Formats: sequence, C-alpha cells, structure tokens
Amino acid sequence: MTAAEIIIKCLEKHGVEYLFGIPGGALTPINEALYKSKIKAIVTKHEEGAAFMADGYARVSGKIGLCCGTAGPGATNLTTGIASSYADSIPVLALTGQVATSVFGKGAVQEFVGESLSIVNMFKRITKYSDIIINEQRVQEVVSKALRMALTGRTGPVHLNLPIDIMKREVPEKDRTIPIGQTAVFDREGVKQAARLLLNAQMPVIIAGWGTVLSRADAEIRELAEIMDIPVATSPKGKGIFNELHPLSLGVFGFAGSPVTKKYITENGVDVMLAIGTSFNEWMTSGWDKRLLPREALIQIDIDAGEIGKNYNVTAGIIGDARIVLRELIYEIKRQRGTKSLRKSKRQREIKKIKEKFDVMDKRELSQKNGMPYKPQRLMKDLVNSLPDDTIYFVDNGNSMAWAIRYINSAKPYSFYVGLGFASMGYAVAAPIGAKLAAPERPVIAIVGDGSFLMNGMEVATAVNYNIPVIWVVMNNSMLGMVYHGWKLLCSPEGFQPRFKQVNFVKIAEGLGARGIRITRPGEISKKFMNDIISSGVPTVLDVIIDPEEVPPIQSRTETIERLYN
Repeated sequence: MTAAEIIIKCLEKHGVEYLFGIPGGALTPINEALYKSKIKAIVTKHEEGAAFMADGYARVSGKIGLCCGTAGPGATNLTTGIASSYADSIPVLALTGQVATSVFGKGAVQEFVGESLSIVNMFKRITKYSDIIINEQRVQEVVSKALRMALTGRTGPVHLNLPIDIMKREVPEKDRTIPIGQTAVFDREGVKQAARLLLNAQMPVIIAGWGTVLSRADAEIRELAEIMDIPVATSPKGKGIFNELHPLSLGVFGFAGSPVTKKYITENGVDVMLAIGTSFNEWMTSGWDKRLLPREALIQIDIDAGEIGKNYNVTAGIIGDARIVLRELIYEIKRQRGTKSLRKSKRQREIKKIKEKFDVMDKRELSQKNGMPYKPQRLMKDLVNSLPDDTIYFVDNGNSMAWAIRYINSAKPYSFYVGLGFASMGYAVAAPIGAKLAAPERPVIAIVGDGSFLMNGMEVATAVNYNIPVIWVVMNNSMLGMVYHGWKLLCSPEGFQPRFKQVNFVKIAEGLGARGIRITRPGEISKKFMNDIISSGVPTVLDVIIDPEEVPPIQSRTETIERLYN
C-alpha cells in the first residue's frame, strides 16, 4: 500500500466518514487513496469553510473531524478554522499537501517549506500537534500519535503535512487498528473536600462550562443538581447542557445572559460555587466581574490544570474529565450524607419568584416588539415556537449570538453551538453543514448576521451540491451590527463605516441552487412554514429583514471595554 492509502485506511478504521476540503496537485496521492475508500470527500468552496465543517461535524458527532488543503495557500486558508477548533478544544485532523522533498527550497509552485518547515511551525501555534511525514515507514506511528493527541486529555486539533513523493511510496501493510483511551483520573481528596463544602453550603450554585459539553456530562450535572437542590447556570458556550426549562435552571451567566442568573449569583450572596469545565473567560464573567465570586468557597473542576485558578483563586481545584469527576462527587456526597435525607431548601421557590418577575418584564417587552420593523427578539421567539424540540442551532458571532443566547431557551443538551473561543465571524455559516452530516435526522438551523453570511455564504453551494438541507436564517440589517451598536453605546466616532447597502440574499441563495425566502414581518415564520421547509429537504436561506436600530443585549461587553481597555 502507498503511505497515503495507509493514512486513509487508518482514519477509516477509526470511524471517519467525511473529508472536507479542496483538492490540489500536492494532494493527488490522498485523492487516489480516497477513490478506494468508504470516506466521502466533500469539496467545499474555501478551505476555511472546510475546517469549520469538520469542526461542526466533530462537535455534534463526538468523533474526529477531518479536513484538508493543498500546499501553500490551501494550507494557510485552513488556519482560521483550525484556530477556532483549538480555542474550543474540538478534535479535528487537518491534512495539508506539500511539494516533493526532492525540490524543497527550490521555489516549487505553492512551496511553503523553508529550512524550518514553515507550514508545520505555523500550525504548531494553533494545534496540539503538528508534524511532517518525512519517512513513509513511520506513517502509521505518526497518524496514531496525531489521533491520540486530538482525542485524549483536553481535546483539540492536530495537523499533518504530507510531501507528495513520500505519500506515493509503498509501505508494508500492517494492522491499522489505533486504540484510543481516555485517562480516567481524578483527585480523590479534592472530591472529598468538594463534597463537604457542598453539603455544608447554604446558597450553593453550579456553573457548567464548555468542558461539560465536551465530556457529555449532562446526566451527571442534572443528578447532582437534583439530589442537592442546587441551581445551575451555564457559560454562553455551555448553554443547553442543563435544560433551561428545569426549575433549577438559572440560564446563561455572562455575555447576553439571563437577568435571572445575574440577580441570583451577584445579588443573593452565593456562598459555595462549583465551576465545571469553565476557565472563567471574559465572555462568561462579563470582564471578570468580582461580584461573581462566592463568599466562602470556589470549587473548580477542569481537565486542564492550567485553567484552574487562572482567573479566580480557588478553594478546591480538581483536575479531571468533568463527567468522571462528577460521578465520583455524586458518589462521595451520597457516602458522606449517609441515611440523612437532604433538608428541602427554598431555592426552587426563590428561583421561581425571580423568574416570574423577569418573565413579566420579558412578556411586556415582547408585546411592544410585535410591530414593524421586525424585531430580533420577536424573530428568536418565532423560531423557537416554530421549530421541533430536537433542532440543533448553530449561532454566529455578532449580534445574532447576543439575541440567540438571550432569547432562545435550550431544553435539549447538545443542541446549541457557538464558536466563541476564537469568535470568528462566518463560523456558523459553514459549520452546520458538517453538523447536519453528523445528525441527518435532526433539523439544523444556522442563525447568522448578514456580515457573517457575506464571509462564507458561498458554502451554501456546497450544501446544494451534496443535498445537505441546512436552513440559514440571515438577520439582514445592512450592517456589522455588533460594531455599529458597540460604537454607539461607547459614543465612539465611526472611522470605519459599519453600514452597507442591503443585499438580496434570496437571489444569492437561488443563484447558488438553494431555496431563498424573504421574511419581513412577525408571524410569517410559523410551525407550518418551518415544517414545510424541513420536509422539503432542500437547503434554504431565509432572508429576514430586521430592525437595524434595535439595540442587542451587549451592554456587559461594552461595559467591559470601557472598564478594561480605555
């Protein structure tokens, strides 16, 4: 077998189903190996879109995502997508083509080598592991290492650079099974201390971050919350890991978060906080607000030791996978509690009272948003009321993210995704295509701003080409909304002009082979309307004209900028 065939066979054995990318001369051996493989190649319109699709596939499937680019610009075009996966700890393998080793340094077409193997070094900054396969005899060992690095510990992307002549060389066939195991370790003493602190707490709270999503810890969070009667808040990225309709749910804390959460955590005097899989970054803490800190004890669980105590001092820091540590914590709480039944607290009643107060305010606000022009708040509610409960939402960065975090209640775990680690615009235009391939039986909705759609909207043609029925909801307000409203709130002059002429996304969608529908008023999006689109199985773009002057819930972000950066 050739070295390229060994790589593809290894990935096939590991359950890889799709390769997202754009072919090129330097990838010819990989192309020939794919011809004999069950892995399906999805040719995208740009390598950034390929990386985002691999990321979306990995997020929803829990498997490794696979993308590729040819030598030189094909490889560099992958970097924003791979950096996004790195920031969000998503396991993606990026394969990049390379010119033949015999012409290294001679100036071959699309060569990006140099004496220090520049492309490998560039990817080292944005991956867990980056290497060049320079010896065909070691191809399986290198692929095995890359997969283990991607899928163990704090997961993340990896990169392999493939010189064309090495990939063509024949290699003796070996067993291509690559066992991947996760280290199931935890700090027993730390777990015991955390159990004692929680059992003695009067006003505890759980904050579930992105790490709980990565470890699939929804059942453990729910069990712990219910047996201890502890309210649960999530970070923006962790949204939905705990049913937001549950009586103990506080909703999102931080950027565009729920006022219920803010009131309960910053005004009610929380004494013990259990933070799981969150680094307490700027988005989640509203710029490291000191009011977030509990009065007595902060317990932090994270698989990455470097995240523990990074932004707030901790009382108990426990290194380990969120799901494994939570299982042990639940066991330890039950052991320490013994036969004593937990005294039923008033917490659910307190939360209900706070929620009722803000529900009245929300209903009053929404009742004033039913007219024209179409308000983004009403659009979010129309979508939630019209879509099935198992819908998967991908939300882009910008105002669309703020509106969705604030007004979409996520009741099903692993149904709400936003690429907030790197906060790249255009992420949610392409990533849902990979997500739909991972979950073909579920509706996949992309909520994106018009600025974001203009960056990666050509990937609609990729969905059309492979009959992948994603639905894009484009919030059309003819501007870069977060920039516009952020500058307005900060009273900043507009050197750059964030407004632009209105784009007709219906015509763009139709030109790319998709269905395009213009939406201008409340009520046009209904259950029947969305059911018809979903049942048609056609990639669809909804061009929704919204009120450009409606201010999104980004005040915490602008306050952070004023406090920290001015």
